[in-house]
Amino acid sequence: MTTGLTAWTFAIIAFCVLAETGRELCFKHGAASALLETLQKPVIWLGIVFWAVELVMWTRVLEQVALSVAFPLMALSYAAIAFAGAAIFKETINLRHALGIVLVTAGVVCVGATGL
Repeated sequence: MTTGLTAWTFAIIAFCVLAETGRELCFKHGAASALLETLQKPVIWLGIVFWAVELVMWTRVLEQVALSVAFPLMALSYAAIAFAGAAIFKETINLRHALGIVLVTAGVVCVGATGL
């Protein structure tokens, strides 16, 4: 195992961030109060597929990159999910929320830079 990032491992991490974002969007869209009603929605199963594919790809990342570098990069999903929620579900992002997203992203950049 290497501890540094390569273009390939960074691309896989980016894919995992997108898959996690897709999963959360699917789960939000398909959420219902009753479990059986939720499980009957195809969008929920699409979210589960996103989760399964991400699991396989994330395992590949962890074979190559130190957990202390790879895992913080996944925090980019916080920003991606918040922006996707605002764009798709018209959720609001207030100034404090936006500042938090900027700080998390800045931290990710710092961690990512140490992994190069």
